[in-house]
Amino acid sequence: MTLAGTKIWLKSAWRHGLAHPISALSLIIPLFATVGLLAQSAISISLGHPIETIKLALVAGFGGFFATTIGAIPALVLKGVPQKLEDTMLGFAAGMMLAASAFSLIIPGIEVGQVMTGARSTGVGLVACGVILGSFLMLGLEQFTPHEHQHAGGFGVGVKDLRRTWLFVFAIALHNLPEGMAMGVSFSRADWSVGLPISTAIAIQDIPEGLAVALTMRASNVRPILAFFVASLTGLLEPLGALVGVTLASGAQFAYPIGLGFAAGAMIFVVSHEVIPETHRNGHQTPSTMGLMLGFLIMMILDTAMG
Repeated sequence: MTLAGTKIWLKSAWRHGLAHPISALSLIIPLFATVGLLAQSAISISLGHPIETIKLALVAGFGGFFATTIGAIPALVLKGVPQKLEDTMLGFAAGMMLAASAFSLIIPGIEVGQVMTGARSTGVGLVACGVILGSFLMLGLEQFTPHEHQHAGGFGVGVKDLRRTWLFVFAIALHNLPEGMAMGVSFSRADWSVGLPISTAIAIQDIPEGLAVALTMRASNVRPILAFFVASLTGLLEPLGALVGVTLASGAQFAYPIGLGFAAGAMIFVVSHEVIPETHRNGHQTPSTMGLMLGFLIMMILDTAMG
């Protein structure tokens, strides 16, 4: 995006915020909470928090990046796949994300919160606060970030002022950032029973996501090599998100269960608000739902085997 385009977007965002104060608050409040958690976590890290957790989070994040790249490779020779297959694959990815949110983030977060506070209800409350913050953050980003979906069209402030390629990039960035954050949060205590299953699940579902992004760009007459590289580069949001996630949950005592809930809320929002509606727009509700169920079951098995 050019400097002039950035100025136009900032002016549009300011006007949108004044016209829609509730949407603005849904972004501002969780952003301030996130910045506060990041600040106190940075202090904790500077005072000797184990650097090993950051290394693990980055390894997991780059695993997601490489999986996205692998998924984009077929777009070098294919311009598309049957829509039913694409919707089924995205349903599969959605199922894995939902199961990962439940089994690898929410349940461990409640258990940790219970141990910290001595009361299960308080543990539930901490995770619930995180879920609310995460979902509100994604709602605010969705309102203010210009992006476009293949079938639903453009959304967000300034959507008419950007090229369609940029809109696709921003759309997938909204998907990859919370996935990376989930990886980082899950490894913030170097707990392999939490980090390994969720990072594996996200990496697996990044493969069909990478393919879907690249093919969507091919369908918009983007050159094969450019579609591949852009789809691959969107995967870099995952190590960045992992770094944010591990920092977010590495500070004060209650930051960890709140951070787990935060990542879960962000992912559940993306699945419900973005992925599932996209898979149902073409009349393929049944195959996409079957894909979701399969992804959910596989993630549940992975969590049981690795957790």
